[in-house]
Amino acid sequence: MTDTTDSVDVQSPAPDAEPAALEARSLTKHFPVRRGWGLRGGAVVHAVEDVSLVLRRGTVTAVVGESGSGKSTLARMLAQLIKPTAGEVFLDGAPAPAGGRSYAKLVQLVLQDPFASLNPIHGMRYILGRPLKIHGTAEGRASDEAIQDLLRRVALTPAEQFIEKLPHELSGGQRQRVAIARALAVQPRVLLADEPVSMLDVSIRLGVLNLLADLRDRERLAILYVTHDIASARYLADSIAVMYAGRVVEAGPAVQLTDHPQHPYTQLLLSAAPDPDRAEAPSLAGAGSPPSLVNPPSGCRFHPRCPFAMAKCAEQNPPAFEVGPGQTSACWLHETSSTVSATAVEERTTSSASSPSPTSSEPETPAG
Repeated sequence: MTDTTDSVDVQSPAPDAEPAALEARSLTKHFPVRRGWGLRGGAVVHAVEDVSLVLRRGTVTAVVGESGSGKSTLARMLAQLIKPTAGEVFLDGAPAPAGGRSYAKLVQLVLQDPFASLNPIHGMRYILGRPLKIHGTAEGRASDEAIQDLLRRVALTPAEQFIEKLPHELSGGQRQRVAIARALAVQPRVLLADEPVSMLDVSIRLGVLNLLADLRDRERLAILYVTHDIASARYLADSIAVMYAGRVVEAGPAVQLTDHPQHPYTQLLLSAAPDPDRAEAPSLAGAGSPPSLVNPPSGCRFHPRCPFAMAKCAEQNPPAFEVGPGQTSACWLHETSSTVSATAVEERTTSSASSPSPTSSEPETPAG
């Protein structure tokens, strides 16, 4: 069996004259597995395979997929918290420096859990003042003014009331705003947000998403939004990349991709997403669960769950086919034509879903 290594390029719409704020080229990450787990020596977890991504200033790029798809590993490689097995990261069109404060000043990461990302024994003055001090942005009296300005930028007002508070005195949404303010303290160009609203109450998620949208528009930040919720990605992002089992399977403009999904996995994600306008319960076309990344399937990694997999799907990894303006899909269904209508793919999905699955009577909803 052969396996191609074509990657899916994710481009955020922007003027061609401006270089990408951050770019990943063919990033790959394999984690070694320790012996004693019933695995042979030298086994690795194929967490991310050949992913290319472009983040431009003033845009939000969402990376969507179920748990274990490699989204957070990709974000941590872009933040240089994890060293890639292969591939390169470019900053403003040039090879990124190898870590250090110079890189951290330009590329900041906002973590998923606001309860764990803030030191519980320190107040807001220390938490927000420390990055200002480390990077020499403000000192002494000017530091207090800068801290209050950061609090206002993330809509924590009146700032004078928040500057003395400890993390346990804040709500989950307020803590995440503080985490975003801490990232903004060093005046970055790129903000990597790793599932920033997944641990917040549903009632306050929209406020944080609107804050990220405001930072994109007002400060022209390049934002990577990692999420398992494709509905929120459509709301916030300019472009979406869908990941499955370590690979990008579909990418394109956010509204176009969610209105006309071309890859079977993207269709599966959308059918599982809550939709108040949906009259009937969703009919999920796929079955089964994500594969082991220690021994991933050959060819297309989605083929064991795909309702219309072909023999070729198990033999070769499909390249990225152009299926619309700026939209690509890594699926052999698109091999015969560079542009495939959404209706054609949806018809295949419907006909396949009407046939009983030989492996499962009830398809499994993708995990968040």
